[in-house]
Amino acid sequence: MYNRRKFIKISAAGASLAALSRSAFANTFPSPRNAGGFPIVISTWDFGVAANKEAWKTLSSGGRALDAVEAGVKIPEADMNNHTVGRAGYPDRDGHVTLDACIMDEFGNCGSVAAIEYIAHPISVARAVMEKTPHVMLVGAGATQFAVEQGFKKEKLLTPESAQAWREWLKTAKYSPVMNIENKQHHMPGSKYNHDTIGMLAIDAKGNISGACTTSGMAFKMRGRVGDSPIIGAGLYVDNEVGGATSTGVGEEVIRNVGSFLVVELMRQGMSPEDACKEAVNRIIKKKPDTAKNIQVGFLAINKKGEYGAYAIQSGFSFAVCNSNKQDLIIKGKSIY
Repeated sequence: MYNRRKFIKISAAGASLAALSRSAFANTFPSPRNAGGFPIVISTWDFGVAANKEAWKTLSSGGRALDAVEAGVKIPEADMNNHTVGRAGYPDRDGHVTLDACIMDEFGNCGSVAAIEYIAHPISVARAVMEKTPHVMLVGAGATQFAVEQGFKKEKLLTPESAQAWREWLKTAKYSPVMNIENKQHHMPGSKYNHDTIGMLAIDAKGNISGACTTSGMAFKMRGRVGDSPIIGAGLYVDNEVGGATSTGVGEEVIRNVGSFLVVELMRQGMSPEDACKEAVNRIIKKKPDTAKNIQVGFLAINKKGEYGAYAIQSGFSFAVCNSNKQDLIIKGKSIY
């Protein structure tokens, strides 16, 4: 096995929405400026607070952003009350728990696993793919095989609580996503049948950026379904000269728009993190206005200066921020409804 070679480093405003007013169902967030300097870590949803706290242990001691984001997202991956990320995630419609994750460093190196089974921490397997193979992504049984060969423990992931939720779902076998489930009681078995992601972006004391994204995917999805979370450029993208972005929500729409890459490229053109996220959201709305009314997609971004911002289709999205000034800041959008 050998280390990956570093990748070679290598519009703007969207058209107005004609038949559909953006203000009808779009939600914006404040764009605070980081007054505390580096390091800083941000992540999606309220459960990002605990994840950020773990990442901060590395960042505050001068550690690398890559190590921080891996350690940070492992917290929700291990949380037995979190059914949208990691080992306690809800299964697919056939009863299999499959996990997705990706990671990206300041050099443009990246690794990913999709539809991996029996491994509690897919983010660490994704890093191993990045550092120990010539590939970017491993999937399914191959990803699991690689993980075991690398010394990861193989274990049953379907918990009694998740199994009970699955059995309840089988009574109707109807898939109906619930928006912003992370801000609801998603730990109640059988009560909420959606998913989501933790996406994390960090800048270390040297000013270098890394990101990580991990999820258990849509609850009761079709066997083999993969969303945006493990796809570099969709669920996560980092360019150390510009900034980083991550996404949350219905992954199919993020993939169709290569959302996180788009946000970073818009920041490269001079947009603020919030404005870049907003434009990415508006492109989704413009392409599929009827679909967008009934789903949630949100983007979170940070630029090289440490400025951060977010934008989502629906109200209810939140993100967590941790820097030298504040360890547990949660920023919530203001609903326009």
